[in-house]
Formats: sequence, C-alpha cells, structure tokens
Amino acid sequence: MDMGWADGVTRVAVLTGAGISTDSGIPDYRGPSGVWTRDPALVNAFTYRSFMAKPRVRATFWRTYLGHAAWRAEPNAAHRALADLERAGVAVRILTQNVDGLHQKAGSSPRKVLELHGTMHEVVCTGCRTRTPSDRTLARVADGEDDPRCPACGKILKLAVVLFGEHLDPVLVGQAERIAGNSGLMLAVGSSLQVEPVASLCAVAVNAGNRLVIVNRDPTPYDDLAVEVIREPIGTALPRIAGALAAAVTH
Repeated sequence: MDMGWADGVTRVAVLTGAGISTDSGIPDYRGPSGVWTRDPALVNAFTYRSFMAKPRVRATFWRTYLGHAAWRAEPNAAHRALADLERAGVAVRILTQNVDGLHQKAGSSPRKVLELHGTMHEVVCTGCRTRTPSDRTLARVADGEDDPRCPACGKILKLAVVLFGEHLDPVLVGQAERIAGNSGLMLAVGSSLQVEPVASLCAVAVNAGNRLVIVNRDPTPYDDLAVEVIREPIGTALPRIAGALAAAVTH
C-alpha cells in the first residue's frame, strides 16, 4: 500500500460506518450477513413513521435491540488504532454513522467523536424530550413491556438513534461539514456511503481540496473521488494507516 497521501497531513477526519464494528461482532446492515439482508422486514421497524404509528413495530424494534450484540461488544483493532492516532498527537475528528459507542470505549475523546446517527446508549422521549440511560427502558422491555412509555409524560419512548425518515441534527451536520472541509485528509472507513447527507461529507472534503481515502470491502458511490480505495480488511488496514499518519507527524 503506497501511502504517499499521508505526507504532510496533520488534521484527519474519519467517517466511520458499520463495517468498522463487524470485527467486534456487530453485524452490518447491507453486507451478505447484514441486518437488512437477513430480514428485510426489519427495515420497517427502523422507519420513523412506522415506529411512531404502530405499536407492533415498536415491539419489534425493542425486541431487536434487547438482544443486540452491541451491548456486549468490545472495541477492535480499528477502533483502537484511531484512539492511538489521537494519542500520537494527530488532530483526529471522528464522524461516525454508528450508534454503538465503541470509539469512545476504545479511548477516543468523546468531544472528538460526532455521533451523526445518534446513540443506542440513551433513550429519548418523543414528547417531553427527556433523555435517560437505555438500560432502564430495556429492563422494562425484558420484564414484558412491548411498548414502554415515558414515566414523566406518557409519550412514546425511542432509542436516541436516527431512524429512516428522521432528520439529522442540522447543527451536528454543519459541524461535520466544517470538519470535513478543514481536514487535510478524509478517511471513509467501513461505510457503504449510500446514506445521505452523511455520505456527501466525502464530496465536501474533496471540494475543499482535501484528500479522500476509502477503506471498504465493497464499491461505493464516492470511489471515483478518492486518491486511493483500499479493499483489504479494516482490522489490518486501519492500524497500518494510523501508524503511517502518526509517523508522518512525529518525523
């Protein structure tokens, strides 16, 4: 792997998708063994309109997350490589589509991780907007509540994740766009780059004159904009990339 594109880079934006967490035992969504691939009907449970309108859809959603692998998952070599890169003195900002919290668990500074699609570690009330730790609501689901409601106002509870058809926080998106435009290198790791507006952060980076490198098993719509597309496994590719970036800064 020729990593000449790492030369002179001091600021790195890393856009991460589900593929970075598969080595931690969390299935992706669109891969051969992905969540949507194995059970296309589950897409309905992750659609905001259906979730809000149908108690049975909410029941399916909560059951799906009750046994989700992410609750037991530990960071893998790729997550740790990004945390090590930050510790090495490289200005790293992580723009993640993931809701699993593994970047922070690996040691990346929470203030340097933008969770663009939210977090599964909190529940938000759709009425009064109160946020609480997820384990409280999941314990109620485990005890037999199919459709848990807010203890304060009685409205529908949902995980603090962005569902299909739900708008991203415009302030957070604006912050991500500024980071993408001001970083010399954008690494897109483990993302199909099919979900907008997050995927278009790659174009924001390139249009600002920055380099784009894509690390992903499958082709993406943004491959043609990249200075390099890397197909090798993320668990080996990302530690090598992080090592090269750290070495470039320290020498």
